Amino acid sequence: MRRVARGIAAGAGVLACTACGLHNAQNALDVAGPHSGRIAGLWWMMLPIGAVVWVLVVSVMLVGASRRPTRARGPRDELARLGADEAQDRRFTRAIGVAVAATVVTLFIVLVRDFQVGQALTMPPATQAVPIKVVGHQYWWEVWYPDSTPQKTVITANELHIPVGKAVVMELTARDVIHSIWVPSLAGKKDLLPGYTRSLWLRADTAGVYRGQCAEFCGLEHAKMGMLVIAEPQDKYDAWIKAQQSPGAEPTDSTAAHGKTVFMGTTCAMCHAIGGTSAGALTGPDLTHIGSRRTIAAGTLANTDGNLMAWITDPQRIKPGVLM
Repeated sequence: MRRVARGIAAGAGVLACTACGLHNAQNALDVAGPHSGRIAGLWWMMLPIGAVVWVLVVSVMLVGASRRPTRARGPRDELARLGADEAQDRRFTRAIGVAVAATVVTLFIVLVRDFQVGQALTMPPATQAVPIKVVGHQYWWEVWYPDSTPQKTVITANELHIPVGKAVVMELTARDVIHSIWVPSLAGKKDLLPGYTRSLWLRADTAGVYRGQCAEFCGLEHAKMGMLVIAEPQDKYDAWIKAQQSPGAEPTDSTAAHGKTVFMGTTCAMCHAIGGTSAGALTGPDLTHIGSRRTIAAGTLANTDGNLMAWITDPQRIKPGVLM
C-alpha cells in the first residue's frame, strides 16, 4: 500500500506541474532570461565541437582497427617495410602535432567563452533589483519578500513570484544542510550554505511558470524539494504582494472556525505561522495564504482539498523522511 500511495503522490505531482502551465519543466534550453540564454549559448557552442571531436576520434580508431600488419617475405621486403614505416611515422608525427595544436586552440576558445559567461552571470544587475530572501530547509523553500515596514514583509513557501522583465536578487542561505537552487529556464545553480549568505540574480523576460529544484543531495526527500517561479506582469505582481501582506481571513462558518480551533490547540501551531493569530513559529512553512499556492509539500502535490487532507493526515506516507 505504501508503494501505491507513493506512486499516486508522484502522479499527482506530475499533474500539478501540468496544471501549473509550465513551459518545459526543468529544461535548460527553454530560455526565458539572460542567465539561461548565456548558459544555453555556451552549450550550443560546445555541442558541435564535441560532436566533431567524437567523430574524428572514432574514425581514427576504426581506421587503426581495420589495418592489418604486413609480413616480410625476405630481406628486401623487410627493408622496404622499414622505409615505409619511417615515412608513415613522419606522417603520423605531423598529424599528431596538428591534432595537439587544434586541441589547444579549441580548449582555449572554450575556456575564454566559459570565463566570459561566468563573469556575466556573477555581475550584479545595472538597474535596481527586487530583493528576495530564500532559505533552504529539509525539504522545502522559505521565501521572504522584505519591506521597509516589517509588518509588510511577506513570508511564503515553495513559490517565488517575480515581475516580468525586472532583475531579482536572491539572498541565499540554508538552515540545516547544503542545498542548491536551480531554475534551469532562468538561471544556473547556486549552493545555499548553512551559516553563509550568498546571492543569485535572475530575470524572467517571458511571463509564465518555471519549475525549480534542489540540485544538491540534501537527504532522503531531496528529489521532492521543488519550487515554482511565477513570472507575471508588474501590476499582477503588485496585487499578489498586497494580498500576501494581509493577515489570514477570519473564519466565516462553523467548519472553518472548528479548523482554527484544531490548528491553534494542537502541535501545528508549534511549527507553523498564520498571520493575524498567535501562531508565529517558523520551523515549518508559513500557512497564512496556503490556499493561494498551486502546490503543497514543495511541489509534490497539487493544492487540492483531498491532497491537503492526505498530507496532514499522514505526511510520511506521501513523502517518507519529511520532518513534518
